[in-house]
Amino acid sequence: MVDLSSRNPDWWRQAVIYQVYPRSFADADGDGLGDLKGITGRLSHLGALGVDALWLSPFYPSELADGGYDVADHRDVDPRLGTLDDFDAMTAEAHRLGLKVIVDIVPNHTSHLHPWFREALLSGPGSAARDRYVFRPGRGAHGELPPSDWQSVFGGSAWRRVPDGEWYLHLFAPEQPDLNWAHEEVRADFRTTLRFWSDRGVDGFRVDVAHALVKDLAEPLRDIAEFGPTGEEALERVAPGTHPYWDRDGVHEIYRDWRKIFDGYSPPRTAVAEAWVPDARRALYARPDELGQAFNFEYLQTPWDAGALREVITGSLATARAAGASATWVLSNHDVVRHASRLTLPPGTDENAWLLSGGRTPRVDVSHGLRRARAATLLMLALPGSSYVYQGEELGLPEAADLPVTVLRDPIWEQTGHTRKGRDGCRVPLPWTADGPSYGFGAGGAWLPQPEWFASYAVEAQAGAAGSTLELYRTALRLRRKLLDGETLTWAEAPAGVLHFARTEGWRCVTNVSDAAVPLPPGEVLLASVPLPHDGTLPPDTTVWLGA
Repeated sequence: MVDLSSRNPDWWRQAVIYQVYPRSFADADGDGLGDLKGITGRLSHLGALGVDALWLSPFYPSELADGGYDVADHRDVDPRLGTLDDFDAMTAEAHRLGLKVIVDIVPNHTSHLHPWFREALLSGPGSAARDRYVFRPGRGAHGELPPSDWQSVFGGSAWRRVPDGEWYLHLFAPEQPDLNWAHEEVRADFRTTLRFWSDRGVDGFRVDVAHALVKDLAEPLRDIAEFGPTGEEALERVAPGTHPYWDRDGVHEIYRDWRKIFDGYSPPRTAVAEAWVPDARRALYARPDELGQAFNFEYLQTPWDAGALREVITGSLATARAAGASATWVLSNHDVVRHASRLTLPPGTDENAWLLSGGRTPRVDVSHGLRRARAATLLMLALPGSSYVYQGEELGLPEAADLPVTVLRDPIWEQTGHTRKGRDGCRVPLPWTADGPSYGFGAGGAWLPQPEWFASYAVEAQAGAAGSTLELYRTALRLRRKLLDGETLTWAEAPAGVLHFARTEGWRCVTNVSDAAVPLPPGEVLLASVPLPHDGTLPPDTTVWLGA
């Protein structure tokens, strides 16, 4: 059995990490917004669930222009969410329960309310204060055009003009000006931030937009029209490491510097990169002398198809092994449609169009989506490496796709001219009880409206209920701790549409992704994603764990 205790510096290699989106987890003071005391009060849920760590999305001072990823102070707590004392109390309680604490760090940009950016605006063109960010004069006869054609991930130009005529770079929302990582003061400040949270007992960091810190700022700035603005498609059209602002080779110097800080603690602090880059490039971020792990988004994006899943699993394990890291697996997070809905959408569905239709075109079969989600979960938890679980997936929550546009908070909605609905549907506050003004989220309402059908998904409704998704997760995580050993798998022969692999000591996982029942291989049934029939078959959209 793998040692996941605090004594083991490699606890993270096969851990299960639970992502908490603080504003939507639990509200202790009844103002409708989740907070740190709310998290502390619900940590027993994570202890009973059986995860190894919680990853806390941003809880820093923020005006919420991008759900907390617009950070005004990287070394404090948003007063609406609590205080540093509350953070310390939460960390202490997590550690008492045997849970590690991982926090989000947002190094690519700050909020426009950050003291540095306010100083930059007051100081004017050519000032030292502006050099911490990326300011440039505009093009055109009067500087009226952006300095380049670089595009924001949220839509539109990545440049915003200020009253004195200069433009600043924001790869995300205008309220999120990009930092200039060629500036030593920026680098030094983040070293201080890493030490600040590590000294407070944080066990690791999730690095937001890890592939964007270094930009090619040589004049004249290169336009990107010839190879596309964003995402992997753009990266595939240029030589590796040479895109003007995504995944440039120079970023790895920064993470090698960070690793020295991480390794100065006992046990060393862990880190995982959010890097939307091709598979081979992702391995660079996961090297032992850099961050150590990187999110595997290929797996999240893989369709429910046995061949595609096997290819991605095999490739991901090989990539992680080559980097000296362990693989990572994730099915949902705060940026994507929840997998209980996503996995049942017909292949090729435009997810944004589906969200704009309120989840009605095409209509999804909720029970079918949950069945696939449960099967996908047991498959993921059987794989070697770390599994990242997003809050609410242990309840089987589908996407709240029918949120009225009048309540949307995601900046994507406004910045794209109401053409992309955004990510609010996966961020609706959790249901803890089957009734009450916010289903137990808090004494008042919730900052995003919760649908009535949340009642049947509540923790209270599922705890102790045989066959519930919550109990499936609890059983799976308890069993996983006993079975886990080694970081390899061996593929076994299987019918078309079936994934079958063995782990150490004869433990096996079989997933039927096809449309027809198949013979169940021999062995003791340890756990199944749904009750199995008595005819010796494995039904479609079902995963089973087998003993020797």
